[in-house]
Amino acid sequence: MTTLLVIAKEPLPGRVKTRLTPPFTPEEAAALAEASLRDTLAAVAATPAARRVLVLEGRPGPWLPTGFDVVAQCAGTLDERLAAAFAGCDGPALLIGMDTPQVTPELLGRAADPAGWAAYDAWFGPAVDGGFWALGLADPDPALLRGVPMSVPGTGAAQYARLRAAGLRVGRLPELRDVDSAQDARLVAAQVPGSRFAARFAALTAPAATAPTAARS
Repeated sequence: MTTLLVIAKEPLPGRVKTRLTPPFTPEEAAALAEASLRDTLAAVAATPAARRVLVLEGRPGPWLPTGFDVVAQCAGTLDERLAAAFAGCDGPALLIGMDTPQVTPELLGRAADPAGWAAYDAWFGPAVDGGFWALGLADPDPALLRGVPMSVPGTGAAQYARLRAAGLRVGRLPELRDVDSAQDARLVAAQVPGSRFAARFAALTAPAATAPTAARS
């Protein structure tokens, strides 16, 4: 069975989704981040796994469902933090972020199912922005991540090349869109209309109620 990892930040105003501001306020951006995190954790909770781990920067809140172990992110660059998350796993592990509320148990199950590891040594989920939203390793070797340039347009290509250079058989998951900009948020909300994320986005972008007309004198 696979260990499922979610790497995330505590959804605090000014600390998460800063690229959504503007048009959203820091408080609204944090609310969208929390909704995205809730949807992501719900999908992970519904996916069969040996263990579910939230690799968290900050403190857990009421948005965290039962059944998750919580470990603190290590200090350092993102590649070091991802590498450390894998280093804490025994056996196959699949890591995702908190930015894809459209993820489903069926999608995660393609990589988390033990049968998937019979065919592949790694799983890779590319993101629209050139990064990746999922990374699975049958043997969670931290060296496969350390030194990969993160948060640049070529991150996904560099990480995929690292896996292939190590001689790994890599299974590919569908490309998903991370929620980084207001346009991303709009597109993802439209993709998953029944999600917490879509409901929060709709509430924050609904036209303001019409002000009452002043009484005539």
